[in-house]
Amino acid sequence: MKTYFRLLSFAKPIGKYAVPYIICTVITVVFGTLNLALLAPLLQVLFKGTGDVNATETVTKPEGYNMGDWFMYLADRLYYDIGPYEALKYVCIVIVASVFISNLFRYLSQRVMENLRIHTLLNLRKAVFNNVMDLHLGYFTNSRKGDVMSKIASDVQVVQFSVTSTLQVAFKEPLQLIAYVVVLFALSTKLTLFSLAVIPVSAFLISLIVKKLREQAREGQQSYANMISYLDEALSGVKIIKAFNAIPFVKDRFNGESERYSRILRRMVRRQQLSSPVSELLGVVMVAIILLYGGNLVLAGEGELAASEFITYIAIFSQVMRPAKALTESFSSIHNGIAAGERVLELIDERNKITDKPDAKPVNSFNHGIAFKNVDFAYDEKQVLKDITIEIPKGKMVALVGPSGGGKSTLIDLIPRFMDVTGGAILMDGKDIRDLQQDSLRTLIGTVNQETVLFNDTIFNNIAFAQPNATMEEVERAARIANAHDFILNTEHGYETNIGDRGAKLSGGQRQRICIARAVLRNPPIMLLDEATSALDTESEKLVQDSLYKLMENRTTVVIAHRLSTIQNADNIVVIENGQVVEQGNHQDLIAKEGLYKRLIDMQQFID
Repeated sequence: MKTYFRLLSFAKPIGKYAVPYIICTVITVVFGTLNLALLAPLLQVLFKGTGDVNATETVTKPEGYNMGDWFMYLADRLYYDIGPYEALKYVCIVIVASVFISNLFRYLSQRVMENLRIHTLLNLRKAVFNNVMDLHLGYFTNSRKGDVMSKIASDVQVVQFSVTSTLQVAFKEPLQLIAYVVVLFALSTKLTLFSLAVIPVSAFLISLIVKKLREQAREGQQSYANMISYLDEALSGVKIIKAFNAIPFVKDRFNGESERYSRILRRMVRRQQLSSPVSELLGVVMVAIILLYGGNLVLAGEGELAASEFITYIAIFSQVMRPAKALTESFSSIHNGIAAGERVLELIDERNKITDKPDAKPVNSFNHGIAFKNVDFAYDEKQVLKDITIEIPKGKMVALVGPSGGGKSTLIDLIPRFMDVTGGAILMDGKDIRDLQQDSLRTLIGTVNQETVLFNDTIFNNIAFAQPNATMEEVERAARIANAHDFILNTEHGYETNIGDRGAKLSGGQRQRICIARAVLRNPPIMLLDEATSALDTESEKLVQDSLYKLMENRTTVVIAHRLSTIQNADNIVVIENGQVVEQGNHQDLIAKEGLYKRLIDMQQFID
């Protein structure tokens, strides 16, 4: 129930929807039940036939509040006052009016319910997505992207139906059951008491069927998430898959998970669908038992039950199983929804966030430099950086070098607070960056990574990604600095050309130059370059390298580079191995030390 009430909170303000839903549902139930109850006077008129209606007939007004007696009285009064045909006409008009009202308000209640579903879905999906986007990069390193996508897209959809179905479980169906039982008691107390003794047996048998649905639902949702992950990996890496002849492996992995998901679905559907025929069979058995018992009361002729009342009673009792069946199916839906809700709440509860302190200050200028003071960083229990101390003066260039996996990229990611240090501090102009507002901090920083990240949009919109108000002149100027302008003009629609999913219509070098142009447009005082030219061919690299040198002039730059020419020009070279600074200094000093840097040079780790 704790999970359910947390999910229900996303339907707030629920009163906006619950009040009109309750009003419409009450009217629907009252008139829907009346539709069946009106069978009694209709049958009473028909059973009397067209005999001598002019004969003197005493119609006794009933005492008490027995509904059946009152319906019989009103039908007899109509029969003798206006004649059988006119009485029949009046009863039919009342039935049509009652059906119209019940269906009108049933439609309105469904409209309200659908609005609640959409409202809940919107709130829940917003909460999940917003929380995911606030998580630090370490979370995504340890998570399957397909699993996250499945929770946001599929599980949220299941949850919203579960939450809104609850209103029917908690209100509409029980109210409908109560209405039917009240009418049944009004028609025959004795027969209804007998009938109610049979219903718990049916409810117990159906509850056994849906008992394991929640466990199966969670298992199915996890399997679906695995399928989405495999699909995402297959589509993203289709070139490598084909190059390594790994198509059979990828097919087997995806199809195997698909078969597992199908088996789970079959088990779930088998249980869900079994409840319907079982409930229907039990309903028929109960009606047959009541026919025997109630029919005996009618045949006995003791005045307990008239034939027209008994037929009406059977018609209403046969409908009792409909809300009972709906309740069963709703409970099944709730089991699925709570299982999905638990997975969704895992994302909402994930707290690996980089949040601003309540007293965080905006930073609008950069006057001095950046300093790493005894910085440590760990992913969970895995230590990545240990006791890093580096000074990066304003306007200077610092190069990070060292073996792969040493922590260079992690070190760069700490500056814009993609993650926060777990020990020590990073200072900007002497202030701990954790005391600064993230957004204002990041406006001072431009980033170009080894991996090109582009969107399925136009070239213009990709360059102006962080500057939505940028003019064409500003975008073109940035593209010229990145040596991208000429190739852009040669595309089909120039700056309005769509580059496809992840920039698939462009070459690797073109994609990287678009990313560099995006950073140039921001014109930040701090540049972070993580192997920014690694994806470029020799000709493109020469074009971009000169532009990067111009871009880095009078800017504070931290660069991870593989070109010796770039490293040689750095004001300070920091050599990192196993998360620690093992050497730092300029190129000539480090060569003279004959340490790790010299060994890397001798091993041709850097391109000349």
